[in-house]
Amino acid sequence: MSADVLICGAGRTPFGRMEASGRQLAVGAVTTALADAGIEWSRVGAAFGGSDSAGLADTLVVQLGLTGLPFVNVKNGCATGGSALVSAVNAVRSGMADVVLAVGFDKHPRGAFDPRPEDWGLGAEYGSDGLMVTTQFFGMKIQRYMYDHGITPQTLALVAEKAYRNGGLTPEAWRRKPVSAEEILDSGMVSDPLTRFMFCSPGAGAAALVLCSPDVARTLDGPSVTLRSAAVRTRRFGSFEVFSPWIPGGELTSVSRDASAAAFEEAGLGPGDVDVCQLQDTESGAEIMHMAECGFCENGEQERLIASGATEIGGSLPVNTDGGCIANGEPIGASGLRQVYEVVQQLRGRAGERQVQGEPRVGFTHVYGAPGVSACTVLSR
Repeated sequence: MSADVLICGAGRTPFGRMEASGRQLAVGAVTTALADAGIEWSRVGAAFGGSDSAGLADTLVVQLGLTGLPFVNVKNGCATGGSALVSAVNAVRSGMADVVLAVGFDKHPRGAFDPRPEDWGLGAEYGSDGLMVTTQFFGMKIQRYMYDHGITPQTLALVAEKAYRNGGLTPEAWRRKPVSAEEILDSGMVSDPLTRFMFCSPGAGAAALVLCSPDVARTLDGPSVTLRSAAVRTRRFGSFEVFSPWIPGGELTSVSRDASAAAFEEAGLGPGDVDVCQLQDTESGAEIMHMAECGFCENGEQERLIASGATEIGGSLPVNTDGGCIANGEPIGASGLRQVYEVVQQLRGRAGERQVQGEPRVGFTHVYGAPGVSACTVLSR
């Protein structure tokens, strides 16, 4: 992907439990992103976005303004935001519009994500024999990974401890109270080896980005961030996913590895160039596995890296500086764009107490979700 698409505006709402509807939150995020860019809604030439369970994004025009623009609904699991972003990028690059919106939002009830198999075109046996309750899937996946690569429960706890600590520095985060590793380990087993405080929670929230061409960016006052690449990939044979009723034998394939490799190739950069990153952390084990799957370390190196503080805000590779999904919760449609929002703030030097020092120049985001889809971006300033 050529570096001809810029993010000129970014906005998000607080995440958590709130009275506002998902659509109301989305309007708030879009309004904030437009104000950040210094662009009126009437100037937006196309929009892409969606949610998993909070309604259709195109209906936002009732509140935003009936300008007649093309607004395409996107629904792609946890990669909904990333997929909307890819679509928005392509709209700018193709000349469809020089100012384009990407928005993601959601509002979920309490409890674990437990999708109905019939919604995915699957047989009823997936409900009884498969891993439809996501806590079961994540527990089994990290259990095998820990066995294969020598990861300890203490490392799982350190990931969550970091998330809550960073969440305390993020005004929009849901979980803002620090929790110690000992408390996390003692918080009650959910799906061995994952305890209660190692998981994110379904919640509500919205995030939006305004993309533009270089010509438009030159007319704006605020700093823009270059979107070097945005890639979405689906699973290949051999993947172990939520809807698989077994673990494949031998070496597992990884949709996250495919998506991150595609994003780095398009950007002309590699993991070693990244100064700050966001990795999907639906639970502690996910962040650990995704460090390796996205190319930032070898399998098993996470034990040493995390213990040494490498993934802290002041470390050599800051991961999930805003607290990630564990501290923010996961409104599915918004999660991927929330990650990009955070990296945009870091690259602009506007992340406040959680700002990575040394003027970070390259950022990376990664989201993973059922039934085996991943979206990744590479950004630079």
